[in-house]
Amino acid sequence: MLSLPQPDVVLTHESDLDGLVAGVLLQRLARTMFAAPVPLQAWNYQGWKNRSMQERAAWVTDFTFESRLDREGWLVVDHHATTTAARHGKLVHDLTRSAAQLVYDLCREQGLETPELTRLVHLTNVGDLWIHTDPDFDLACDYANLVKTYGFWHLHDLIEGKIESLLDHPLLEVMSVKRRVEDPIGFEWSRQNVRELSKTVGLVHTSVGNTNLIVHQLLARQATPYNVLVTLFPKANRTVVASFRSQNGEALPVAAKLQGGGHANAAGTTLPKSVTDVDTAIGYLRQALNGRFDTGASGNAGPGHSGLNTPFAGLKL
Repeated sequence: MLSLPQPDVVLTHESDLDGLVAGVLLQRLARTMFAAPVPLQAWNYQGWKNRSMQERAAWVTDFTFESRLDREGWLVVDHHATTTAARHGKLVHDLTRSAAQLVYDLCREQGLETPELTRLVHLTNVGDLWIHTDPDFDLACDYANLVKTYGFWHLHDLIEGKIESLLDHPLLEVMSVKRRVEDPIGFEWSRQNVRELSKTVGLVHTSVGNTNLIVHQLLARQATPYNVLVTLFPKANRTVVASFRSQNGEALPVAAKLQGGGHANAAGTTLPKSVTDVDTAIGYLRQALNGRFDTGASGNAGPGHSGLNTPFAGLKL
């Protein structure tokens, strides 16, 4: 077991199931080790990028390891790509495992293993890493969609912080019905509404259904001529997030070109502040992806499992 500092706070990503499970488990681990309550904070990527790190000690999960987190007394448990080496803080890092799985491994060392947690972490791992060959893939997507649909804190409050309560929760029936009814309708509509941004990148418009699954099906069925598919997500603060998906590692280089990052097949970026709506975003992406201008520092790594400055659950955004 790592020699871990007592944290002043646990910090996690608010936008997906991985962040919820990892954050709650890390908070539980801290309470077990130090017999004292530790507050949990959940951040979206825009807020996280601007957050000042003033705590003496903190535990961070599901956020990319970067130099401002490399501090004495700080622990980061994460699975996003990083080019920063840990010199002062402690880093638990593995690209092939979800943040929840990495945190749960630490919990097991403290005797916090239960069959319910093992099952939930497995489902979180399958959904977050998009392991579509796993027999639990559809169910895992239903679990992941709970956070997308109801939000981090609403769900957290509903289960009173007891993460095991998500197992077989009645709301999963809602997710299952949505998947069976909405997704086929959404797939057919989206298949007919893909627009070219470049020779290799297509923009997917969505109407109803799980965007992640619809884009996955478009790629798996080779229903479009594009290796990379992008979806756009306008946010309440008038920013636009671009989420990229692929099957053979092409998504990450596209996101990196726009100052974003993430996993090989699931990446994302937040477009420049001047891009405030979808129409403007389409024009910007067409110019950027066709080499008509240098994106330079115009974009910020955005939501999703972004490997530079964000977590990108990708279309998990």
